[in-house]
Amino acid sequence: MPAKTPGDLWRSAASVDPTRPFITAYDASGGRVELSFATFDNWVAKTSNMIVDGLGAEPGARIALALPVHWQSLVWLVSSWTTGLNVIPATAASLGEDDPDIVVTAADGMDAALATGADEVVATSLHPLGAPLATCPPAVLDYAVEVRGHGDRFTPGGPVDPDAPALSWHPGPYSGAELADRALDRYAKSELTSSDRVAIITNESETLAALGPDLSDFLFPVAGALSLVLSHETDSARVQSQLRTERVTALVGRHDRFSDLPTGIRHLS
Repeated sequence: MPAKTPGDLWRSAASVDPTRPFITAYDASGGRVELSFATFDNWVAKTSNMIVDGLGAEPGARIALALPVHWQSLVWLVSSWTTGLNVIPATAASLGEDDPDIVVTAADGMDAALATGADEVVATSLHPLGAPLATCPPAVLDYAVEVRGHGDRFTPGGPVDPDAPALSWHPGPYSGAELADRALDRYAKSELTSSDRVAIITNESETLAALGPDLSDFLFPVAGALSLVLSHETDSARVQSQLRTERVTALVGRHDRFSDLPTGIRHLS
């Protein structure tokens, strides 16, 4: 039976082999962090509990994620869908247009997030290992601090409505069912297998919009329980080294910036 929501896609992927690497992330300085399916799922569970118990969010609440492509922003994506929220990929400049109930932002977007009048504002340092913010105003929740106190297992109060809006932005909105169906269809057409590794190459400042209008650059590898490599690298020689080291077999994202990538790697549009 096809998965009904992006949350279903994640739960199915995480159950295949929890010990396998899920995300290997490189920051702009070349720093590397690796999260297994089990570790990422633990962050999803803790963040989902924070959304429900800490933020008091109900299914259907609008959550603006003003974050770059980063392993933490992907945790927020999956957790938002797991708890039935409606995701709005945003930038600090666009936050005032979206009327969100919750805003999650990087440190440099806190003022813009507070100006939205959202019920809750959460900020993250985006530190590779999840360290707290250097400073945090009283009206903002520090994600790294708050999430630690929440449980490692998440038990939903009920099923997420697959027909409810799960992603609201142009050319959406998309329901959870539409996002899951698109991801499954793209995975099937990709002809990738469990042995493939997909690299997502973005600029360090690129928002979640870089993952495609339906975010399927992220969701189709999830549909196939594939391992991901995230890179913000701008130097061709270093990105080549990363791709070889990680045994990447397929690329999505801003790989068009590089004309001399290793042969044998598929470029997926």
